[in-house]
Parts: sequence; C-alpha cells; structure tokens
Amino acid sequence: MLAIDSPAPAANYLDLLNPAQRRAVTHGAGPAPALPLLVIAGAGSGKTNTLAHRVAHLIVSGADPRRILLMTFSRRAAAEMTRRVGRIARKVMGEGAAAVTDALSWAGTFHGLGARLLRDHADQIGLDPAFTIHDREDAADLMNLVRHELGFSKTQARFPAKGTCLSIYSRCVNAQTPIETVLTRSFPWCAAWGAELRELFAAYVEAKQQQNVLDYDDLLLYWAQTMADPALAAEIGERFDHVMVDEYQDTNRLQSAILLGLKPDGRGLTVVGDDAQSIYAFRAATIRNILDFPAAFTPPAEIVTLDQNYRSTQGILAAANAVIELAAERFTKNLWTDRATGAPPQLVHVRDEADQASFIATRVLENREAGAALKQQAVLFRASHHSGPLEIELTRRNIPFVKFGGLKFLDAAHVKDILALLRFVENPRDKVAGFRLMQLLPGVGPTSARRVLDLVAAAPDPLRALADAPAPPRAGEDWPAFLAVLGALAGGRAGWPAEIEQARLWYQPHLERIHEDAATRQADLIQLEQIAGGYPSRERFLTELTLDPPDATSDQAGVPLLDEDYLILSTIHSAKGQEWKSVFVMNVVDGCIPSDLGTGTTEEIEEERRLLYVAMTRAKDDLHLMVPQRFFTHGQSATGDRHVYAARTRFIPDALLGRFERTSWPAAPAEAGRTPREGPRLDLRAQMRGMWR
Repeated sequence: MLAIDSPAPAANYLDLLNPAQRRAVTHGAGPAPALPLLVIAGAGSGKTNTLAHRVAHLIVSGADPRRILLMTFSRRAAAEMTRRVGRIARKVMGEGAAAVTDALSWAGTFHGLGARLLRDHADQIGLDPAFTIHDREDAADLMNLVRHELGFSKTQARFPAKGTCLSIYSRCVNAQTPIETVLTRSFPWCAAWGAELRELFAAYVEAKQQQNVLDYDDLLLYWAQTMADPALAAEIGERFDHVMVDEYQDTNRLQSAILLGLKPDGRGLTVVGDDAQSIYAFRAATIRNILDFPAAFTPPAEIVTLDQNYRSTQGILAAANAVIELAAERFTKNLWTDRATGAPPQLVHVRDEADQASFIATRVLENREAGAALKQQAVLFRASHHSGPLEIELTRRNIPFVKFGGLKFLDAAHVKDILALLRFVENPRDKVAGFRLMQLLPGVGPTSARRVLDLVAAAPDPLRALADAPAPPRAGEDWPAFLAVLGALAGGRAGWPAEIEQARLWYQPHLERIHEDAATRQADLIQLEQIAGGYPSRERFLTELTLDPPDATSDQAGVPLLDEDYLILSTIHSAKGQEWKSVFVMNVVDGCIPSDLGTGTTEEIEEERRLLYVAMTRAKDDLHLMVPQRFFTHGQSATGDRHVYAARTRFIPDALLGRFERTSWPAAPAEAGRTPREGPRLDLRAQMRGMWR
C-alpha cells in the first residue's frame, strides 16, 4: 500500500466547487467502496473538473490509486484527467502527490484497458497474448478477403461491400442483437443476404483466430465474455476498489455488461454522463444504459445532478432547455447560469443555401472585426456534405477554415505501410499486414503474396518458414532486403524505439518510388518515431496507437499553417465536448435536423432532438440557427431551378418561438435602416393601362 497522508483539515481544494459538484466529489469518499453513483452532468457544468476532483479526493482520503479504474472515450481525455488529478492532489499533498498520481496507471479507454486485461489473463481464456489488433480498415480488408474466398464477391446480385459487412457485424456484436433484427432495422437493403452474412461472419471469426488478431469489437466482446465467468469476473473485479466511467451515455450493451460484471452490486462504481447528449446510436450506443442505471442495483444508485452551466448565457440555455424539455424520456434537469446578460439565440430565415453561406461569412467577419478570433467561432452541421456551399463562399472571401472529420493518422497509406511491417514482425500470422507489406516490393503482386503467406501460415515458426521459402520470381534484390529487416526487427537487437527507425530506413526508397509527395509524407513518419518514444515496447505502441490514433499532418493540406487564425467547421457529432464564443448551426430544418434518414422510429427522432440540443449548447455568447427556405435539387444543370421547400425543424414548434429572436436575411429595406417610401416608385399597372388608351 502506498503511504498517503491524511487530507488537510481545511480541504480548500473543494472550495471552488458548487454544492452539487461537492456532493458528487465527496460521495462515499474513503478507502472502502461506496454505493453506486450516477452524476448527471449537463452541458458546460464542469463535468471533467468534477470527475477529476472525485478521483483526487478518493486518493487523498486514503484510496489506493493502483486500485482505481478510470475509463474515458479517448486516451487524450484520460491523460488530461490524470494531469488534473495531479494538480488537485498537489494542493493537499505537496510535491509528494507526484508518486501517488503516477500510480494511477489504470486510466484509459474501454478498448485500451480491455486489451491490457485480455493480455494479462490470456492464458485463462485461451488467447495468445501476442495478438495484434486490427483497426477498422484492416478489419474491413480481412472481411473482404474472407468474402472473396467464400465466393460472395462474384454473386449475380450485388452483395454488400466489405465496409457494409463490417458495419453489420459490428452492430450485431456491440448492440448484442441478432443479425435478422440488425438487418431489418438498420440495413434493410441487405436483408436478403442474412444466411450468407452469417456464414461470412463465422468464417471471419475463424480467420481472425487463425491469424491471432482481434478487431476493435473483439476487445469489448472478449472482455464481456470473460466477465460472464463468475470466477474470472470476481478475480478482475477485486483488482479495483473504484471504477469510474466518463461519458456513460455513449456506452453500448457490451460496455454495460462489462461494468456490471466488474461491480455487480455497484459498490465503488461511479458513472458520469448526460442523457440529453446521447447521440451515438449509429455506433450502437444506447441511452438505456444511463436511463436504467439507478434501478440496476439494490439499493438504487444515488443521483447527483450538475445543472449550473459555466459556458453559455441564460438566453441560450433557456432556448436549449425548452428544446430538450419536449423529449419523451429524460432525467429532469434545467441548466442555469450566473451569466444573465446576452441576447437570445437567433432563428435566421434565409432564401437558400447560397444566402445561408453569405450570411455566415458576413457575420464571421463582423465578429472578427469586433475582436472575436476566427478560432472562437464555429459552424456546425448535421452531415459533412451540408457545408459544401459554405466552403466555396469562405474560399471566395479568403477566410481560412479547418473542417473536422478528415483522415486519421492510421488511414494514411505511408503510415499504414510502416505499421504493417511492425505488426507483421509482432505477429507473422497477420495476413492483412503481410499482404500489404509484400505488395510494397516491385514485382510482388496479390497472387505471389498470397502464395507465400499461405505457405508460412501453418508453420510453427512463420518467420523462419518465410526465410526458407522460395522468393517470388520477380522480387529481385528487394526480397533479401525485406527478409533482412524482418530478421533484424524480430531479433530486437536495436531495441525499442530504435526499431522504428530501422523500419523507416527500409521503407524510405519504397516511399519515394510510390508517392510523389514523399517529402510531405516523410513528416508523418518522423512524427511516428517521436510518438514511439513515449511507449515502453513495440506491443504497447501498436496497441495504443491503433486504438487512439492522432491526426495526419499530410492530410490537413496545410490549411492551419497558412494563417495564424482559422474558422472551425464541424459536424455536430465531432463538436461534442467543445465550446466556442459564437456558433452557427446550418440547415435547422426538417430533412436535415432531423435528418430524413433519422425519422424511422421514435428512438431515432429523439436522438435527432438531442443532436440539436448538443449543437445549441456549444455556444458561449452568440448562437445563430439557420433556416433556409428552399434547397436546389442535385443532378440538374448549372442553370436549373428545380428546388424543394423546407420547414423549420419540428424540434422548435410555435410554442417555443418566444425563446428565440427571429430575423430574415438579407434584411428588408426598412430593416436595413432605409426610410420606407409612401408608395411605389413606378406605377407600372397604370402604365400598362395607358398603353391602350
């Protein structure tokens, strides 16, 4: 047990918390696990600060940090949480807090922590601890390989593509729902292929096991299945006195099963979230997890509601509260703030998407002249393609912008090439990695690569079998160099992270041969080496980078670097957790919010309502909801005029209009400050009559 001094008599680190935050932080504090706690944390209510204080308060009250399990939805969030815990603990414990907070080693994502626990207990669950992890693209490639081997790529009728197959599989696993139900609800165009998809998924599972790989979904599925065994569940659960989960509204059924397996009576379990911000059903997240959490235990979990908002003005909150109050089911919560000043949000009616883009660009520049940096402003939209006309207008006016939703680091071809080399050395049975790697060599095509991989797959020592196998006939001198780098990396003589430099030096001539922009891509590989230095081993590096990849520099097109300031464009989903001084929400009309694809069921409509609520609560000072009156249809000529009319979103009915300021743009002459005329400038009607008299 770590030596921990008693907390200071005057726990002044709690003084800055409001009463609700303090109740959440001090609930059952001490070494003994407390009754379950649900913290309903409204938008902008200081959720992260509250959770960090709770972790710190547990530690300074005697809890062992090595026995605290903290689960977030990104590794960066976990790192930020740990830093905050350290700052809070230092206020009480001084510099001695560093050793204690360094021991908070079980902080990370569900997937990352699951991978660690599966490796720790691999011998008890029939796993080889040297498994590698496929990201979504690699998993789709393996699915496609199996799909082709089963002959489904040559069916007379169109068979679902690899990405669709993986999405169906993932939904079945994460939602714990039969394939027939998933097809009917979410993929009706694939319903005729139910039997074939079941056969495909069975073969896909077999292929993963033969190659000793797990995909993202397996990390949760294997963990949940492990927790279904009472003895193993008790063994793993006893490792942790306190289990804390952030963003609980975004969890799926598997994650809920994991938590209930860890703490079946709820003691020591704290979950934090906001049912009003549950917007990830397309990832199989279910709002039922947070709504049903209190009743899952006897006695029921205690509920603490954080409803004081530190972000938005009261006018914005009043409108957002009114929108979410119409939800069919929710925890009662009305956000309030001490920021009583500020105008209500504006409902801006414009003629079409072109006027919408012009209005936003004009207001953004006006705000900039008034002192608001472009970075303090954001434009949000339901779907990525909604921003097309705006991007054209911003470019025309020379307003720099960054659009969130670009490629991830691991999606860049050159990064995937290097990681394929490292993954193949780590697990030579990984056919997807080997297939990609061998085809980098001139003269080695899919047929040659598959022949070599099939030859070595069943060998007890695949790398030795590969070295002894006959070289592909057209590989030339690149084949010995390939075998040499595999041998050097497998031998580990250089040590980690120097091994990644070896990999890069081998790859360099291939990079220059394959990519015209090799110099730009080289920057990513240098960054990859720097990232590698933060991990203790190749296995940890591959696991954690796959589960939480950074952004790729070569995919940003250099936009942020060309100007010291830039406007933020983002989907609403990507904007969750963010805040800006001024926010514009595009296309607040039926068909966009809610999406015309999201109105099939009551549950889908309710999630669309929550999306609008999330968008509105990103704004600190100014909020504009854009309402175009018509949209031009796609597929017509440049001079076409086919269009459809749109109605204001159903989530803002007439009864709520008092919460908003309504305006139109462009302004009518009187609104623009001009003196209205007493009559028309020309009486054309009289002129027309006079022509025949």
